[in-house]
Amino acid sequence: MSTTDVEARRLRRDGQQWFFDWMIQETGKVFHFQTDGRGPLPKAVRRHSMISKHVGLGARRMEKIADEERAAGHDATALARYFDACTAYATAQHTIMRTNDEKRYLHGASIRCYDRVRELSPYHIGHLDIPWEDSVVSGNLHLCPGDEPKPLVFFIPGCDMTKEMYPHPQLNHAHQRGLHIFSFDGPGQGESNVRGIRLTADNYERAASAAITHLLARPEVDADQLVVFGISFGSFWALRVAAHDERVKAVAAPWASYCDKYHLMQEESPRYKQLFMYLTGAQDEDELDEIVEAMDMRDVVQRITCPTLEVTGEFDPRSPLEEVYELFDLLTCPAELWVFGDQHHKVSLTKPNSNTAAWQGDMNELALDWLKDRIDGRQLPDERLITYLPAGGSGPVGAEHSTRRRWYEDA
Repeated sequence: MSTTDVEARRLRRDGQQWFFDWMIQETGKVFHFQTDGRGPLPKAVRRHSMISKHVGLGARRMEKIADEERAAGHDATALARYFDACTAYATAQHTIMRTNDEKRYLHGASIRCYDRVRELSPYHIGHLDIPWEDSVVSGNLHLCPGDEPKPLVFFIPGCDMTKEMYPHPQLNHAHQRGLHIFSFDGPGQGESNVRGIRLTADNYERAASAAITHLLARPEVDADQLVVFGISFGSFWALRVAAHDERVKAVAAPWASYCDKYHLMQEESPRYKQLFMYLTGAQDEDELDEIVEAMDMRDVVQRITCPTLEVTGEFDPRSPLEEVYELFDLLTCPAELWVFGDQHHKVSLTKPNSNTAAWQGDMNELALDWLKDRIDGRQLPDERLITYLPAGGSGPVGAEHSTRRRWYEDA
């Protein structure tokens, strides 16, 4: 029986579904319950099973408005609305934990809207299909204007994102810094899911390396200046790619997801274990537990040789601070760790604990500044630098930052 069309398999955490549905109704969120205010889900959503329909209906309306604006000759407005529709369709399809007709419809609609984004973009966005092992992986290459070869940012989205969701073509943080950016749908993401490519403990980095080989052969790319940026669960994959591929010159991994996966699978929202059952195609929960247990970073981080940035919230529920410190101390490369005091998973300098979309977060800008500094040859001030950023204080490059590890150490 195909792993793509079967019903979602039952998990022990599914017994929490009644409470999970109540949280969704009350908060408008399916995860990151620590963020301020109500989440982005429509008020009509009262159960997880309602998300795909009602977010999808909102996406359909936004696409219609985009069509109208384009017909009126308002291309900039149309581009923005197509991007909104694309990301809403992508969010809607993500909540379906099997590859059925509804998921294919919503994902296809997301790609359709993104094709309109590409047509209206102020610069060239190429959709690349790259052969890998017995399949194909895909990504969007956002080429920074100009004739000379430029450094490339290899962007790895989170496990609840697709490659279409970052960067925003009207606010491209990489281009602002003179960098190309490639956004990847690796195993477990977007087009890979629809193709039936299943996530394993170690296949993401192999797929990424195939994409890197393809990208570095392009004349627009400076083959000596490839950096990796992964956010949320992408931070886990980003570190694995850096450990696997020596062509990576620096790696930034904010919104830490590289600790023991027990916290994500057993203590965080039930959504995550349900999701990874689908992403891995595990036949039962015991098999899933074996796969995620093998997602261990302790040996991997010791193989990273390039400059590395890790970023975490002091109280991130999926990344306990002591475990973050333990992994950081295992690094042997020049490395920096930013700890944002009193913050959780979605850390931010200016919008702490907010519900802003991933493309809007200032952490993208901070991480890309750090990577650009490495591209420009700026050395880290210390091989083992930990910066604790108290709530309401200065940023990571400010003079007020503290090198303490715990809030009480300077008391």
